[in-house]
Amino acid sequence: MSDTKKEELTVKENVTTYLKGVRAEWDKITWPEKKQVGVETIIVLVVVFFFTLLVYVYDVLFEFVFGLIPGG
Repeated sequence: MSDTKKEELTVKENVTTYLKGVRAEWDKITWPEKKQVGVETIIVLVVVFFFTLLVYVYDVLFEFVFGLIPGG
């Protein structure tokens, strides 16, 4: 058997072994329940909205304060 054939066989074996390992790890995953995903999504959206609003308020506040500075 040539070296190229041996390398191809080795690569094929390595890929097969890797994919078997991925499959074994995939079976160990515990997925969250649908309700938990929904609740956590709402929490993330509320937090993002809050910080977006906070940054907007700071922007308006700083624009007002810097507007009071003459010559700027």
